[in-house]
Amino acid sequence: MGLKEFRDDNACILSIIGCIFLTFCYVGSLYVWKSSLGRDHPTTIKRRFFSVFCMMLLAPFFAQLFLTEDTLARADVLEHMGLRMAGSLKAATFPLILTAILFLGPLTMQYFAGVLSIYLEPAYWWTIFHDLVWVRNHLMAPLSEEWVFRSCMVPMLMQCFDLMTAVFVGPLLFGIAHFHHLFEQVKAGVQFKSALFISLFQFLYTSLFGAYSAYLFITTGHFLAPLVAHIFCNHMGFPNFGEIFQFPPMERAIILWNLILGFALWCSLLPLATDPEFYDNKLYALET
Repeated sequence: MGLKEFRDDNACILSIIGCIFLTFCYVGSLYVWKSSLGRDHPTTIKRRFFSVFCMMLLAPFFAQLFLTEDTLARADVLEHMGLRMAGSLKAATFPLILTAILFLGPLTMQYFAGVLSIYLEPAYWWTIFHDLVWVRNHLMAPLSEEWVFRSCMVPMLMQCFDLMTAVFVGPLLFGIAHFHHLFEQVKAGVQFKSALFISLFQFLYTSLFGAYSAYLFITTGHFLAPLVAHIFCNHMGFPNFGEIFQFPPMERAIILWNLILGFALWCSLLPLATDPEFYDNKLYALET
């Protein structure tokens, strides 16, 4: 039996192993540099930028090894990884608008707090683009994570599972990949129980976001769709619902109403905003 025959006959198990391997490689690349410096130190950030950049270069070639002949016959590797022109402008805008609607409540909080006006200041953008922590959280992390965990892993998972199963299996690895923050928090002096609770909570919401991101990737057939959603979510952060009660009663009522309205609109618009035909996505049309 040749290599191609073995790969095609064992596509599912090999794809799962490949996804697990990529997960460990991605996390492991962050720790190849021996250093006592914290994760927010400029030297640490620059080294990790280089590490994940190397992972972004290597991951597609590795993923291609696990794609079967039947998978490659449907489309070329770049299209499977969400790199195509058709529908790209829609993929860069509508998923972003959809995600912003979900955050209607937190955006209302920012409006009442006067935060939204800061975004109109050129000095604000000049400052943040020179902040390596901001660049890591808002650009490099979403770019590298969506490329490795969505563009490279999802095509392998779609060989094994239907759409909804793939949507929830892959993000578990994405959530597990964030557990390395547990060790960094303990190293920084946080008590183990507190660090574990934080990591478990982070695992929960990163897994949920990963499922949403994977769904955007599969239904739109674009890398851009989950990328813009990821950047926006990282910018907003997990909503601090406790801050709602610090606002005056009328503003508080509006925020609570917009929280409910935003979620209801997001649920109702999700099928329309992720219709594969809208993005000229024929790759996974049959599975949707």
